Amino acid sequence: MKRPGDGIAVAATIPAFVCRYRVWPWDVSATDEWNAPRVCRSLHRRVSVRDGLAFAAVELRTVPRVARRAGRELVRRARVEADWLASRRGRADWALFHEFAPPPSGGGHQFLRALQRELGERGLEVEQNRISAGTRACLFNSFNFDFARLKRFARADARMVHRVDGPIGVYRGFDDGTDRLIAEVNRELAHATVFQSRYSADKHAELGLVLKEPVVIPNTVDPAIFHPPSEREPLDDRPLRLIASSWSDNRRKGAETLAWLDRYLDWTRFEMTFVGRAPTTFDRIRVVGPVGSEGVAELLRHHDVYVAASRDDPCSNALLEALACGLPAAFLASGGHPELVGEAGLPFHEDEGLPEVLDRLFADLDNYRAAISVPALADVADRYLQVLGFSPGR
Repeated sequence: MKRPGDGIAVAATIPAFVCRYRVWPWDVSATDEWNAPRVCRSLHRRVSVRDGLAFAAVELRTVPRVARRAGRELVRRARVEADWLASRRGRADWALFHEFAPPPSGGGHQFLRALQRELGERGLEVEQNRISAGTRACLFNSFNFDFARLKRFARADARMVHRVDGPIGVYRGFDDGTDRLIAEVNRELAHATVFQSRYSADKHAELGLVLKEPVVIPNTVDPAIFHPPSEREPLDDRPLRLIASSWSDNRRKGAETLAWLDRYLDWTRFEMTFVGRAPTTFDRIRVVGPVGSEGVAELLRHHDVYVAASRDDPCSNALLEALACGLPAAFLASGGHPELVGEAGLPFHEDEGLPEVLDRLFADLDNYRAAISVPALADVADRYLQVLGFSPGR
């Protein structure tokens, strides 16, 4: 293999980075000739320092790995081009760019599946991760897709709508550049932006992240899965049953609050279950590992109150699922929680305030339950249709 500077084509080297960071919005032509100082400086600026990847320091023993990655990238590009050519005679009503994780998986995946089903039942055909020549509009989700592929398929006459989460750096607790990436993608391709909560829209603006034509459309749940029980077991003298859930083990999903409850909750009056990927170990809280949506819904319906302890969560699908199953919430006054709960629960600001909040909920549980209001899937779908350029109610 030629050394950098000997005229080696970028295709044999750069795709190693393009493949690993495949959603990042830059591309170097495979026919460009190697310019070591320019490309190394560019990559050093753009590749995260924490990954420990400095292209200029690549040693000879890494060459086979680089070559394999380059080969995979060339195959990926060839596949994208073949798919693009095949799509020139195709059509759908709308396209969705999102990489789904197999169930059980997080709430964002569940919402988009529910949206697809709702629109499909209305006769609207969706295609995934492609935009055919006759497709009118595309919804692309946050950063969970192949940017280079979307860029290849995007058309000027197809309406491009960007569904945005976060800010990612705020609820993750660290900034790895993802929010800037999302803003770059939005600026280059989007005609409109869907925020999932007013909190999310305001927080992006506060950080100087200006996105195209923003609207706020909250998430919701599939009512065929998440709904109240036909009847409830009376409280009588039994303990109040609390539940929390999360598909992420990020400690900002409420690890400290759950650990505090595990240690200090009055276990003669309460029981508690955690569903999903536990962020820590517990002595008293019962842990149920990841289960599918139907299993989550069944567990929720057997409990009384949901504890929403995640911090800076823009639109918690887990909280929406609990509300839809008829559970009032004790929620951390953070992120989009207050918007979602409304009058159907009570906020807490410190862990030490939770027992009082739970007591107040316990004393008036029926009234808090009656105040639950979750957006109807049909209404949310109508709003998505409108921003995608279709007539609502179709």
